[in-house]
Amino acid sequence: ADMINNLGTIAKSGTKAFMEALSAGADISMIGQFGVGFYSAYLVADKVTVTSKHNDDEQYIWESSAGGSFTIKQDNSEPLGRGTKIVLQMKEDQAEYIEEKKVKEIVKKHSQFIGYPIKLMVQKEREKEVSDDEAEEEKKEETKEEPKIEDVGEDEDADKEDGDKKKKKTIKEKYTEDEELNKTKPIWTRNADDISSEEYGEFYKSLTNDWEEHLAVKHFSVEGQLEFRALLFIPKRAPFDLFENKKSKNNIKLYVRRVFIMDNCDEIIPEYLNFVRGVVDSEDLPLNISREMLQQNKILKVIRKNLVKKVMELIDEIAEDKDNYKKFYEQFSKNMKLGIHEDSTNRKKLAGHLRYFTSASGDEMCGLSDYVSRMKENQKDIYYITGESKDVVGTSSFVETLKKRGLECIYMTEPIDEYVVQQLKEFDGKNLVSVTKEGLELPEDEEEKKKKEADKEKFEPLCKVMKDILDKKVEKVVVSSRLVSSPCCIVTSQYGWTANMERIMKAQALRDTSTMGYMAAKKHLEINPEHSIIENLRQRAEADKNDKSVKDLVLLLFETALLSSGFSLEDPAVHAKRIHRMIKLGLGIDDDENEVDTGAIEDSDMPPLEGDAEDASRMEEVD
Repeated sequence: ADMINNLGTIAKSGTKAFMEALSAGADISMIGQFGVGFYSAYLVADKVTVTSKHNDDEQYIWESSAGGSFTIKQDNSEPLGRGTKIVLQMKEDQAEYIEEKKVKEIVKKHSQFIGYPIKLMVQKEREKEVSDDEAEEEKKEETKEEPKIEDVGEDEDADKEDGDKKKKKTIKEKYTEDEELNKTKPIWTRNADDISSEEYGEFYKSLTNDWEEHLAVKHFSVEGQLEFRALLFIPKRAPFDLFENKKSKNNIKLYVRRVFIMDNCDEIIPEYLNFVRGVVDSEDLPLNISREMLQQNKILKVIRKNLVKKVMELIDEIAEDKDNYKKFYEQFSKNMKLGIHEDSTNRKKLAGHLRYFTSASGDEMCGLSDYVSRMKENQKDIYYITGESKDVVGTSSFVETLKKRGLECIYMTEPIDEYVVQQLKEFDGKNLVSVTKEGLELPEDEEEKKKKEADKEKFEPLCKVMKDILDKKVEKVVVSSRLVSSPCCIVTSQYGWTANMERIMKAQALRDTSTMGYMAAKKHLEINPEHSIIENLRQRAEADKNDKSVKDLVLLLFETALLSSGFSLEDPAVHAKRIHRMIKLGLGIDDDENEVDTGAIEDSDMPPLEGDAEDASRMEEVD
């Protein structure tokens, strides 16, 4: 009767009966309270035979080929004792489901943590040692039939007594045994205090197939409007394909009452935390939940919020141990920075975990809070510079005056830092100011202010001449307060790209050239009033505005400034020609008459310029 009721009607919904049983106080965690589950067997099988023995009844066989009819007869074959046996006769094209590998894969994926053991009969080989003549016998037997398994225990003892009269030989024999597939127990259901770090390590390895232990683990359960338990791991090293777009493989596996539901749920954790591995086991989601339902499910938003919160706590915990945090930061700093770009709610927390080299930190990286604690009394802002590498930005002309005044400057050398500072406008109430952009205000006293005004007036005419010569190449030419030993540098406007950002954008494989026009850096040339080259230029320009050598030198200075400020030259060939001409003049070689000159310099102008030529080429070397 049970068979007719439960197997005969498709979708004999257990749910209704289940709800009734529930109100009568039955156990909640029954799995499969819906009738379609059984019929999914026909996806892979032609014929299904169910043999079942109820405790108070005879043993019956139910059989059907899914044609809308089924037969039930009393079974007189060997008794089961109690329980149910299901035999599936596979369809030809579904033969892969008979393979040991496939069965293991399915069980591991979906039912790895189910409470009762799932066993699979597997064939294995083991080596056994037999004496020579026995091996011969075995071989003969093998030709006749499959090898028999003999109990070799006694023979071996006898052999030992005979000493080494007979030679020993190892042969392989096949045997079958039941292998339990879901050995890994769901440790997240246990109390966190009872679990040793070894157990976490073992579980982490079985979950992720990683070969080394995890760096940190967080085990927690959430109660309230939603109940779930979760176990999160942070690995020791980042996978090499962490940021490949094609791959949406999520490392958080979602279980409902220990049955695997899915692992590619983008909603469960934000992209920048995609290095976190772990399991979330919810008691509240319906078991037969579909992917689509999950996408709209409010529960997921709650889970996500909690996971992010816990990962932040976990990062805080790692940060307490300096060495561990260093390892973590080496591997996942890009993720943290991506988080600042994407996650506005946790931006503040993440910013506190960033680490950078600075002009004062030496070989150790330091956090922004360390920087703030070292700030001078009259310093209002946090200064930073972006560039290709620590060496390049450390020797940059922009940092000169900061170093001279003893102000610290943060070196940001990863491309993603450009995006970080776009989002992170301030830290701890202090603004982040780029030293490569215009409008850099350094703390200064009255004397410095007066001197600045005087310089501005004195060099006004030269600035004008230079702007006329450079024309569209620069937006304006101004007197600088940020240079010490370089004659000039190029800064960008407050809201455009920096030189470094321009370099990054040009390197994008799929970039859109139209944005280049209006986003590309607006260049401002700043000149150093203290420098001998600039002073000499000023005198020449005053003597004769149309002096050819002035024009040539201004262009040369502009091009070298472009290079030293991190831009690329639009026309390197012209620059190379200028430099070669300088070298010739420096060596005292006359220009060949037939060579085309792009802005001939009269020899009479040369002597005072030799120093400048060296200076210009020295700037070249710096770059």
